[in-house]
Amino acid sequence: MAMAIDRVPMTREGYEKKKAELDRMQNVEMLEVAKRIATAREMGDLSENAEYHAAREDQGMLQARIDAQAELLAHAQIVEPGTLPKDTVVFGSRVRIKNLDSGEAEVYELVGPGQEDYENNKILTTSPRGQGLLGKKVGEKVEIKVPRGVLKYQIVDISFPS
Repeated sequence: MAMAIDRVPMTREGYEKKKAELDRMQNVEMLEVAKRIATAREMGDLSENAEYHAAREDQGMLQARIDAQAELLAHAQIVEPGTLPKDTVVFGSRVRIKNLDSGEAEVYELVGPGQEDYENNKILTTSPRGQGLLGKKVGEKVEIKVPRGVLKYQIVDISFPS
């Protein structure tokens, strides 16, 4: 049974980036793999042809990536940041939180696919931390289950990058 996929919030920019990636995979990478398969086929006996089998495997993996990207884009919901509530952690917001165990402040920006950048604390709304912060307001405490355990935070500030 297939799992129902929710709408995936994205900015117009994130959507266009993912669409261009899909286009490149379909119209550039797939053609390159097809050429490799044709070249390998010309070498004769396919049962012993490692190049042919490698190219076919690459084709299958590329097709899976294309399918996943197409699925993501099919569920994309373009969000205009100006229309979102300003007092709640939502897609597009920058949230400053205090780690209740260490006392350290952390800042995260909640983004959609195509805009994640973990080095710069731009996290996906679908990540465990993103899911835990969504819908919270300033002053609220939150516990987020991550692979390493449970993180305890308090929401300090919510803003929107310009």
